[in-house]
Order: sequence, then structure tokens, then C-alpha cells
Amino acid sequence: MDRIKVLVVDDEIRMRKLVKDFLKKKNFDVIEACDGEEALDIFFSTKDISLIILDVMMPKIDGYEVVKEIRQYSKVPIIMLTAKDKEIDELMGFDLGVDEYISKTVSLKILVARVEAIIRRTNNLVDNEVLHAGGIEINLQGQVVKIDGDEIELTNKEFDLLHYFFVNQKVALSRETILNNVWNYDYFGDARTIDTHVKKLRSKLGEKGAYIKTIWGKGYKFEVE
Repeated sequence: MDRIKVLVVDDEIRMRKLVKDFLKKKNFDVIEACDGEEALDIFFSTKDISLIILDVMMPKIDGYEVVKEIRQYSKVPIIMLTAKDKEIDELMGFDLGVDEYISKTVSLKILVARVEAIIRRTNNLVDNEVLHAGGIEINLQGQVVKIDGDEIELTNKEFDLLHYFFVNQKVALSRETILNNVWNYDYFGDARTIDTHVKKLRSKLGEKGAYIKTIWGKGYKFEVE
């Protein structure tokens, strides 16, 4: 079986080497790019890249612009690994469709664990099951969501979140439970990440967004009336 390809994009040689060394220990095939322009060239010319780890501040084309370009054509999982750790930077990353936004202060063991978790989630969507509830249809294999027959565009994380709500209908879910199951790692910090994704998901679902109910002081519940 071919090894899973990960594209690591950073203008810092030392950071690229550190990330590459940790990923290779887990048997990933690592491809490197030193700036956004090279990253785009490699991505669109290389088959089967399963995940991208991407810096923000880079010469030629920055990380945000790379995400914008790739998201026009692909839902490949993207982890943004950056020193820009302010809330506005993180929210911008999620707005563009990144799957994870991680500070460079995180341990590389945690970074690799998150890579493995994303790959597992991606590989688990292999059956042809189609789920239905209240006019919403989720095709797991194609990662396609339709509202009353019309397809809508969701990011990978929004898709995972909606799928998790679907399989836990009428269950009151705490933010911590959602984070640990959808993001697949223990989350230490505030709840802005889950709240931001729920807000965006509700908006994209239109009137069906009302199915995601806020449980004050706890989290959320998906319930079709």
C-alpha cells in the first residue's frame, strides 16, 4: 500500500525539517514546499496528497491565499500551523475552510496526533451510506449534503459536525463532547471554535439550521421537529 502523502509548507527550513522528521517516524510520505507559490504548483501537479500542513506568513503567496485557491477545487484536509495565534487570525482560517488552526507552540507529538485523527476520519467515510433527516441528505462517501434536493457547500469540518449531529439526534451534547469527537483531541481553552462552526453551519443550512438547538449552559442538540 502506498504511504499517505502529506504536503508541508513553511518558509522556515528548520520547522519543515522538524515536522517532516516526526511525520516520517509515523510512516507518512512528506513533500516539502518553501512558499505558497511552490505549494500550489506541487499540489496541482501531484496526485493523492491526503493532507496539507500550512504556514500563514510566507513569501510570494501567503497561507490564506493558498487555502482560497485550493478550496476552489478540493476539500483536501488542511492544518494551518502558524505563529499568528490571535482570535481574528484563527477565525479567518476557519472562514476559508481549514480543518485545524494550530499554534507553532504546540508539541509536534500533538500535531502528528491531529494529522492521524484527520486521516482516520477521512478514511472512515468509505461506505455509500446516505443519511436523511428533515429534508437534509448526507452522502458519506461523496461528502455531499443536500437541502430539499439542492446541494450546499460545506467545509470538511462543517460536514463532520453535521454528521456527528445526525448520528446523535435528540442528544444534548456538551461543547467538550463535540470537540473531542469531531476534532478528535482533548481541547483546552474557550468554546469559540465550536460556536463559530455551529454558527456557520446553521447559516448554510438555511431554515434547517433551526434543527441545531442551543442548550444554554451546556452545548447543542440536533432535533428535527
